[in-house]
Amino acid sequence: MENTQNQHHGRDNRDGNRPPRRDDRGPRTGRRDRVEEPQEFKEKLVAVNRVTKVVKGGRNFRFSALVVVGDEKGRVGCGMGKATEIPEAIRKAVEAAKKTLVTVPFKDATIPHESIGLFGTAKVLLLPAPEGTGVIAGGAARAVLELCGIKNIRTKSYGTSNPINVVKATLKGLSQLRSAEQVAKLRGKSVEDILG
Repeated sequence: MENTQNQHHGRDNRDGNRPPRRDDRGPRTGRRDRVEEPQEFKEKLVAVNRVTKVVKGGRNFRFSALVVVGDEKGRVGCGMGKATEIPEAIRKAVEAAKKTLVTVPFKDATIPHESIGLFGTAKVLLLPAPEGTGVIAGGAARAVLELCGIKNIRTKSYGTSNPINVVKATLKGLSQLRSAEQVAKLRGKSVEDILG
């Protein structure tokens, strides 16, 4: 019985020739051991388009992705990325979005005053709303407003429903917002004078 056991485990009994064991190779550094850092920005994929380029040998297919990023504390941006694979297009879009961040002043989880954003033929009207209203907005505009951190707002989108233009028009409208403090500083008056 002992002989058969030795034959089965012959590889372990040979001193010089056994393959290295797990514990001989040091600690395992795999994907599971990595601690994910908390992300500063949240991402939302708004649209993916398949783009076709006709070339001599046939057709080239690529994907373009529209992504909105924001920290839900007043900073938000959008970006486009194009690649042969969707994940790569999204990664490029996120990088582009982080370069176009706008800071939005908001008061009591809504915007300080109404604003109109225009981009191409897209027109987005942004209206402040009382507590408990929620985000009343269509798909593309909603992504921008939620990642911005606004909790109560009413919007109306006119013209095109193209998500790229709607997102950019919403961002333009948000970038035009000014808080009472900013307006008072520009005019050289106190906040009380501005608010009446």
